[in-house]
Amino acid sequence: MKIIAATKNKGKIREIKAILPEYKILSMEDIGIDIDVDEDADTFEGNAIKKAVEIMKVCDEITIADDSGLVVDALNGEPGVYSARYSGKHGNDIENNLLVLKKMEGVTNRKAKFVCAMAAAFPNGDTVCVNGEFFGEIGFEMKGEGGFGYDSIFYLPEYKQTSAEISAEEKNKISHRAEALKKLKIKLNGLIKCSNHPYNGK
Repeated sequence: MKIIAATKNKGKIREIKAILPEYKILSMEDIGIDIDVDEDADTFEGNAIKKAVEIMKVCDEITIADDSGLVVDALNGEPGVYSARYSGKHGNDIENNLLVLKKMEGVTNRKAKFVCAMAAAFPNGDTVCVNGEFFGEIGFEMKGEGGFGYDSIFYLPEYKQTSAEISAEEKNKISHRAEALKKLKIKLNGLIKCSNHPYNGK
């Protein structure tokens, strides 16, 4: 069954495809949609639902979207919903990471988590949204070549590595996006298999 992923982030597309292999995941680029949804909600859930619904209205297909980010205890929850544009320019991973490291200089409480809100919007008006969390600490330098976003400064004590250093396969088992997608898959299957749902059997 075809599902549109409302993102232009190639890293997210890779993870979604790896975690939901039973679905045919298509990106916005795959179907020729080039729209920037204004992420103006003050919660991850609000932004995820808005993106899913707006792109669904354009493509008229089941659409999933996420809003995710880094939440740092000592920074009062920053970068939060501003994670992708924390340094002022959207999607500049290096500058975003460097800004967090600078703000954390001399800070002993390094606790942090990744949060992912994952929403699905159906052409018949149904929407669902679930959440996933991934706990770790802020490291003292950028380490690792894998992942994207803040992975290179997100240290996992149990692995003694950052989430940019562990394998993609391992990350896709334990990450915030993995947790959210696993929950969403249950919701999707329940809706799609419901006998009176318009997507039953597709």
